Amino acid sequence: MTTTSRTIRVDYLARVEGESSLTLRIEDGVAVEAQLAIFEPPRFFEGILRGRRFDEAPDITARICGICPVAYLMSACHAMEDALGIELTEPVRALRRLLYAGEWIESHVLHAFLLHAPDFLGYPDVAAMAKDHGAWVARGLRMKKAGNALVTALGGREIHPINVRVGGFYKLPSKAELEALVPALAVALDDAELCLDWMATLSFPEVQRDYELVALSHPTEYAVLEGRIVSNRGLDVAPSAFDATFEEEHAAHSNALRARIRGRGAYLTGPLARFALGFDKLHPRAQAAARRIGLTPPVMNPFRSLLVRLVEVIHALEEALRVIAAYAPVGPPFVAPSRLRASVGHGVSEAPRGLLYHRYALGEDGLIVEARIVPPTSQNQLSIEADLLAIGELATLPLPEATKRAEQAVRNHDPCISCATHFLTLRREERESPCAPA
Repeated sequence: MTTTSRTIRVDYLARVEGESSLTLRIEDGVAVEAQLAIFEPPRFFEGILRGRRFDEAPDITARICGICPVAYLMSACHAMEDALGIELTEPVRALRRLLYAGEWIESHVLHAFLLHAPDFLGYPDVAAMAKDHGAWVARGLRMKKAGNALVTALGGREIHPINVRVGGFYKLPSKAELEALVPALAVALDDAELCLDWMATLSFPEVQRDYELVALSHPTEYAVLEGRIVSNRGLDVAPSAFDATFEEEHAAHSNALRARIRGRGAYLTGPLARFALGFDKLHPRAQAAARRIGLTPPVMNPFRSLLVRLVEVIHALEEALRVIAAYAPVGPPFVAPSRLRASVGHGVSEAPRGLLYHRYALGEDGLIVEARIVPPTSQNQLSIEADLLAIGELATLPLPEATKRAEQAVRNHDPCISCATHFLTLRREERESPCAPA
């Protein structure tokens, strides 16, 4: 028997949020096992929440992530509003979509320009990339600044907004405050179109996956805040059925739980899923931009998620301009619960990286008895591992090139590993089967 082994080690995966390692096992030149080991210590937010008042949950859970705090605010608020029977006013609902648009813009642009584009252009980081592509990086930063300004205007500050509460907002912005954002948003929209066309000229590895794609679906909107949970294989359930539909498992090699559809297995949530399941609800300009570069649903090449994110940026900017144009600050900034009660509430929203589920059980005093949070990255972990098995060149490339391609493949899904509870040491173990022909 001949046995060979090779190990690829990257002490710390750059350009993702968090820390993890990866082991790729190869037999007879074929990758047969991939383990994404998330070794960042659990942070026990669900335990921290127990015994807290219902209205503390949004601000506490927003601290889970500095990149997508709005998503945590929204899913927590929706779960509490579901538990307490709070119905939002339409102006408040529109402002929440506007706030979420700001987070999508800043998060997607951060990923596309600062984290992922260097992979496709052969640079170690965005600083090196900017030396040759400074004008494109400047456009990216300008778009991100426009997204940040939206979050600040509605949330009170760029990171960990403080103006969101169960039932709405603490304070509504004035029409003038929002209209002041319009010029920068309009410039960002033109920038996004140009950047999409440019990034569409990049070289994308030819990989096709057979994902079960899972996302929210809304009858009239590109679903972000509300809707049913659907898939491209017939799944269609209410958020309250999340636990009956999905299950989490603990793998010995990871501190993060991994989710699967009961009886079916791995699935993918995030931009590819939203694009495939909600393309007809995108703003017309976003649809036209996607078609212009030949991007039609479903997109099953995970490397092309870079382009889908920019299509969603165009949509988010159009949505922001639409909401601001129609905005009139009328009515109270929030709706308070009529009474506290023992109840259970479910909240689901579309974080930039995908579906984010919250469930809370409340006592009659409004204190949290039980909390459950399922972030996008833990839902995508099994599909990320399967992606690595599907990229055949990882088994044959020289080790440095294989490492870069594996890192790029993980970055396709913009994992927020802190949320999943962090990424990358890649170990490749290679051996020949004793039954292999001589």
